[in-house]
Amino acid sequence: MTVTNTYCATPICRPRATGIVGRILQALALRRQRAALARLDEAALKDIGLSRDEAQREARRKAWDVPANWRC
Repeated sequence: MTVTNTYCATPICRPRATGIVGRILQALALRRQRAALARLDEAALKDIGLSRDEAQREARRKAWDVPANWRC
């Protein structure tokens, strides 16, 4: 039996939140992820291929400002 993603063709895409509660939850999750990115040390940033400046720039972005590859 094969399970397929019926929402998006790419594995990084998740179903879009519906309603105001879903949007708020997504924004809060994004804020937590960006804060965690800002706390990474130099070795961890090097592992993922980012400089300190790139990580800080991403961490300062607004919740509605997401990279194009995140959109389905």
